[in-house]
Amino acid sequence: MKNSRLKKTLIRKRRKNESLFKYAMGLLHLWLGLLSALVIIVVCLSGCVYAFKNQFSDALNRDKVFVTEKPASRKTPSEIREILLREKKELKSIMIPMDKDRSYVVSYTRNNADAAGYFNPYSGEDLGMADVSMNRFFEIVLDIHRNLMMGNVGRQINGAAVLMFCLLLFSGFILWIPKKIKYLKQSLTVKFSGKFQRVNYDLHNTMGFYAFLMLFFMAVTGLYVTYPWVKNALIVSLGGEPISNVSAVSSKEEDNAFDRIFNDMLNRQKEKSAVQEKEVSLQEILISADKILPYEAVTTIELPNKENPRFVVTKVNTDNWLGAMLPDQITFDKKGEFKSKELFWEKPLDKQFTSLAKPLHTGEILGLKSIIFYFIICFIGFSLPVTGFIFWFNKFRKAK
Repeated sequence: MKNSRLKKTLIRKRRKNESLFKYAMGLLHLWLGLLSALVIIVVCLSGCVYAFKNQFSDALNRDKVFVTEKPASRKTPSEIREILLREKKELKSIMIPMDKDRSYVVSYTRNNADAAGYFNPYSGEDLGMADVSMNRFFEIVLDIHRNLMMGNVGRQINGAAVLMFCLLLFSGFILWIPKKIKYLKQSLTVKFSGKFQRVNYDLHNTMGFYAFLMLFFMAVTGLYVTYPWVKNALIVSLGGEPISNVSAVSSKEEDNAFDRIFNDMLNRQKEKSAVQEKEVSLQEILISADKILPYEAVTTIELPNKENPRFVVTKVNTDNWLGAMLPDQITFDKKGEFKSKELFWEKPLDKQFTSLAKPLHTGEILGLKSIIFYFIICFIGFSLPVTGFIFWFNKFRKAK
């Protein structure tokens, strides 16, 4: 009896005047939904939690991240470096926030051991290292999100479920399309005054439509890191070379690229071996960087080290109509002479995408506002399998 009811709800009869395509989409939507529901629920829920990792960290370290007393000016990177040197700490990098209420984030070496911490930008006081007690929790959440805590097997299960989810979104959109224009308003609203099953159906139908494009984008960027063929397809569609065909570029382009890399490598080797009488100050580096990239931004300065003999300055450019956080990078030698510049907008489209794949997937690309938006979309993604299963189970329960 139960098998008969199950069969009836899994393979329904084709309705009168229903096209074969829409009928097939309906069956595909049901089958893939039941197959992938549990994994999609777990992935979306873990994504909702992980989205606020940085905000949780800031809240936990509020006394270190934010400063209350703000004198007229902040200490320069050179002054912070001097403070560290007096404590026998060698500065490796310093992150200067745009927000005057936030601390500097400094990494340094002491007794051959690397460390990082917060510094008061006004007093120069070492505020200590971050409280990382929540890190283990978020590592578990990320492991669940990526591979269900099952290693490569879980990664493949996850990838297959997300691939099904993409097909579910497409088939769901096909099923959502109203037969006549007069039914459009009904397809765009939820009738909260109706019975539970009607409200549940409307929530599934309407919320799925509103979140369709963003959920599809999040799913595809997730597949980007799971399946090489998806990565290849995206790179090629954006004008790049397939990963397997990178060596097949024209010999002229290859030679030019090799020459640039080889010359840059030789220059760096010369800079490493060159004896410098006095290294340029960090403040001079910052002033030079601001002349080349004349906009206010979160700025990170990496000091020369054994591997790289140059100062590397990265500024997060938000001067665009969306306010997206786009990294620009310039380098200087130890004398403070400009060496290279890599602007985000000058990169090919495929390189721009690959450099932003992670923040595009997580929603960090626009800061807190996009993280909240992604959280809402992700929560809708979590709700779709739930409302869909309730709708199907009600049909199964009532099947004769």
